[in-house]
Amino acid sequence: MAQIGYVCLGANDFDRACAFYDSLTAELGGKRLFPTPHGQMYRLGSGAMVMVTRPYDGQAATVSNGGMIAINVDAKEDVARIHQKALALGARSEGDPGPRGVFGEFAYFRDPDGHKLALFWTERQKKQ
Repeated sequence: MAQIGYVCLGANDFDRACAFYDSLTAELGGKRLFPTPHGQMYRLGSGAMVMVTRPYDGQAATVSNGGMIAINVDAKEDVARIHQKALALGARSEGDPGPRGVFGEFAYFRDPDGHKLALFWTERQKKQ
């Protein structure tokens, strides 16, 4: 079965980005893993990994137009708690925590480099 292993997020201020993800991944039950030649790898809980990286081409890091990383959290309350933590770490809100139709509880933010992330939890998780 195929699954996403990791995603890369470009950083213009590498130290600031690592400080942000050091704290954010800890809130998600994850941790800093290992450095790479251009970046730093993180584990999100027991799932996928995120690499904060200096762009390989030496140009400025830019954000994806329409791109987003959605992080599935363990409990409905985690959506608001982790969203608030991200804002305290310097993220910018892109959507307050709350229900999104029949899909569940969601919140959105942009990290200090402008990458969009979503936190979500669904009722279906209670049934698994």
